[in-house]
Amino acid sequence: MKLRGLYAITDRQLLANGRLLPYVEAALKGGVRLLQYRDKSADEARRLREAEALRELCNRYGAALIINDDAELAARLGVGLHLGQGDGSLAVARALLGRQAIIGATCHAQLPLAEQAVREGASYVAFGRFFDSNTKPGATLATAELLDSARSSLNLPIVAIGGITLENAPALIARGASMVAVVHGLFGAASAAEVEQRARAFSDLFA
Repeated sequence: MKLRGLYAITDRQLLANGRLLPYVEAALKGGVRLLQYRDKSADEARRLREAEALRELCNRYGAALIINDDAELAARLGVGLHLGQGDGSLAVARALLGRQAIIGATCHAQLPLAEQAVREGASYVAFGRFFDSNTKPGATLATAELLDSARSSLNLPIVAIGGITLENAPALIARGASMVAVVHGLFGAASAAEVEQRARAFSDLFA
């Protein structure tokens, strides 16, 4: 699968009260290519149930599901994995999930972390935050110059994350972001119809 386009990340608060599946389906209808299920809670039974339902939706719309920081769940469902710094070894995850699995790594604003991730078998590297973000308010800011350097030195898809909106995404795509990862800018919507509209507008930026 070509890793290019809109990358949606779920948020338990934003998608509470029964919004998870209808909002995700709306985002997929709007063109999401990669969906990361991010839930740090300890309720394993619910997480398995939700992840299975999301896998089903992704399959229906031709998108790929990625699990945040849970290699065992990813292996159980036969889907991809995203690892933050300190979430365990990418090389070990690659050995567990096999050569075909999509595995991404958070590299903050540091090119050396991305180079290490490439050596360990990452499918993509994620840099951020680029703008003030609700999800990670204290994170170091990444720059457009970092995207230039990454594009010239890494032969991998590059994901930009952190406070991304329809207004600021085009500049990042122009500088080499293969995908933009969006949480609030996509799911912080009043209705599923609005989520679909936003997803379509983000996806159109890659046309």
